[in-house]
Amino acid sequence: MSTVRERIRVFGGAALAAVYVPGKRDDTLQLVESAGGSGARYGLLPSYPPSAHAPVVDAFRTGRPLWLNAVGVASYGESGPETLPAQISLGALPLGANGQPVGCLVVVDDVADGFDAERRNFLELYADQVTAWLEAGGEPNTHAIGRTGPRPMLGPTLDRFCVGSFTLVLSTGQIDADSRVLDLVDIPQDAFDGRVETLLAHTVPDDLPSLMSIVEPGHMTSGGRELEFRIRRPTGELRWLRLRARRLADGGGKPERVLGVVADAAHLRPSADEVSRVQRLSVALAGAMTVRDVSRAVVAALRDPLGADRVALAELEADRLVVTVLDPPEPEAWPELWRSEWRSEWPDAPARALPTLEAALREGRMSLWTAGSALEPGLAGIGPGGLAVLALPAEGRVVGSCLIGWDEPHEFGPEERSLLTATAGLVGQALVRARSLDAEHELATMLQRSLLPRKLPNLPGGVAVARYLPATVGLAVGGDWYDVIPLSENHVALVVGDVQGHNAGAATIMGQMRTAIRAYAVEGHPPDVVVSRANRLLVGMETDLFATCCYVAIDMEEGDAWCVRAGHLPPLLRDPDGSTREVVIEGGPPLGVLAEAEFPMTTVALAPGAVLTLLTDGLVESSSLHLEDGMRRVCDALSTADPTDVGRMADQLLGGVNRRDDDVALLLLRYDGIGVRPLRAGWTVWRLPDAVAHARRFTSRMLRSWRVTEERDAILLIVSELVTNALVHTQGQVRLDLTLTGERLRVAASDSSPRAPVKPSNVNWEATGGRGIMLVEAVSEAYGSVPLSGGKQVWAEVALQPREPGVTTRVP
Repeated sequence: MSTVRERIRVFGGAALAAVYVPGKRDDTLQLVESAGGSGARYGLLPSYPPSAHAPVVDAFRTGRPLWLNAVGVASYGESGPETLPAQISLGALPLGANGQPVGCLVVVDDVADGFDAERRNFLELYADQVTAWLEAGGEPNTHAIGRTGPRPMLGPTLDRFCVGSFTLVLSTGQIDADSRVLDLVDIPQDAFDGRVETLLAHTVPDDLPSLMSIVEPGHMTSGGRELEFRIRRPTGELRWLRLRARRLADGGGKPERVLGVVADAAHLRPSADEVSRVQRLSVALAGAMTVRDVSRAVVAALRDPLGADRVALAELEADRLVVTVLDPPEPEAWPELWRSEWRSEWPDAPARALPTLEAALREGRMSLWTAGSALEPGLAGIGPGGLAVLALPAEGRVVGSCLIGWDEPHEFGPEERSLLTATAGLVGQALVRARSLDAEHELATMLQRSLLPRKLPNLPGGVAVARYLPATVGLAVGGDWYDVIPLSENHVALVVGDVQGHNAGAATIMGQMRTAIRAYAVEGHPPDVVVSRANRLLVGMETDLFATCCYVAIDMEEGDAWCVRAGHLPPLLRDPDGSTREVVIEGGPPLGVLAEAEFPMTTVALAPGAVLTLLTDGLVESSSLHLEDGMRRVCDALSTADPTDVGRMADQLLGGVNRRDDDVALLLLRYDGIGVRPLRAGWTVWRLPDAVAHARRFTSRMLRSWRVTEERDAILLIVSELVTNALVHTQGQVRLDLTLTGERLRVAASDSSPRAPVKPSNVNWEATGGRGIMLVEAVSEAYGSVPLSGGKQVWAEVALQPREPGVTTRVP
């Protein structure tokens, strides 16, 4: 703040300067910056209501400077809201341009006789610079073409508002410039000789004529002169400066001196031409990947820089306008016609009720209407002070529309017209590109969702969770996949794989491989056979892509896991004590490389509480992360994570994954074990004349030992029908299996025929086949058929009545 205080004392020797601007919600004048001392010391309040009798309010309301000596200050102190000290002078200078007030500058001096003419001129010039600074946004890199309202952004940024003053004696050419002017022109203070030629020597020659015009007769009005010029710094860099000057005359009316205030135009006008603005918009639109991104870029580039009150962007689809953004987003900020169409995030654009808009789109050019133009209410309410309608062209047609509205009267200058014209073309092309990317992304997302499991099954004795993250580079679909496959007899298979490449072709192969492995697994093949068959299938496809996978089949009762690895990362195992390690598995080559490749199988024992993790290399390897370091990082995260919540554990493993060059697939299984195991009994049925009777006697013995009596007849009927059906319609061995789990008993007959039994669609009294299957379905709780390796298993379940505790179950 010391630099501000020093600068204020240079401008007229004021002891205090304070800037007030209207509040955002009402016209209350708020103190946003003070320099040179405390405002409370001089009786200044932090805010003034518009009805207050105070110098700052009167100057702001009338738009004229107010200069008070000690007597005038005392008169305000008697009737105003503040208590002003005696023996001070005060000046209140309205800040504004083109009839639009933006604030008020208050200066205070510790003398009683007021400010003299020269000091008033300097302070008014300084107020002009503050006005321009407020209009420009109050800080560097803020654009305000056509802005009509204040943007108070003072506070610490005022210290960066570089401004200096000088006095030029016209008769001698001597100039008295302060240190800030010399700093702006890059002249050392000890090297300045007080001659105006020394300053002009640093000016770009093309700007000299306009700069010299301030001393020529007839080129300066009574209100002063404002211009911008460039100086060349010792480094060769150009710097834009803004000059505000007034000419003072002697007693006879002859011009005697020029008072000037020079400011760094980099703070007041960060971009001198619309080309820079268009370039910035081009950069923003180049990074916009979706229609939503384009909409945000357009609002950021137009609303605040243009001082607009409303911006609407809509795509043209067939004859409909589909709104993509309204800013501000509140419905009450828009006309009633738009609010009546508000049924979702954005309303439907009421194009049919806006013939002027439709006509502008048909013409395919920009249309501008100033305040008072005859427009239908739906358009007039968007911009009562001014409305710009941009038809957005692309590929030889209009693809959308952008509406920009102002509440206060707004004039469209040449620069603004050029900016809007250039903006329309850029936004139109960006919309077409974003719409194509949106459609591509939607297709990729739909494809990925259809190829991956929608949800994982509930598993006996364990909990499985999965996570999938698409790559952030390129198409959001790839070749990574995961699957959890429930198998018979409390077995489950876990699979994680990765197809080479990151495109739709890789995703297609991924879907085929996932389907093939699931089909081979459900058929009951052992893990090495499942992977071997999937390998031969991929070799036979007409593709140059290969795939890697890790397949693990787990017996959820015993805790035994059989692992097969085909060119993939090994699984990670977290033991119940928290120690984590890579499971050592002898791997085979990737799928699709060698048709007769060998895939050895490794057995791993799981203890209750262990967590098995399968993952793809996108989680542990990238351009900035080595594979060994990535695997070590995941092991450390698994060791410290809480296994009671497997979903949170998976999220923690993905916590450090941000920008991804590859997909990430992660599959976790916490093995809890089955505390109460099912009872099982099996019988190989010999093909004898009384084979069914033997099967019934075996079943009766097991039911007596398990104390199942109430449902005995129904169970024996099911056994008779299933065994008879297998003996009559198949060849080879037939096996009968009984499983008692809780209050359900499962009867299963396995044979060597892959053909499932078919229930007849119409059975009459003369029919001789199909009745057995209908009887089984009628007396059982559930009935079905599953494929086995080279055959099938037909099963039926019967719900049992609650029984006394006994030998119905066995605990391991």
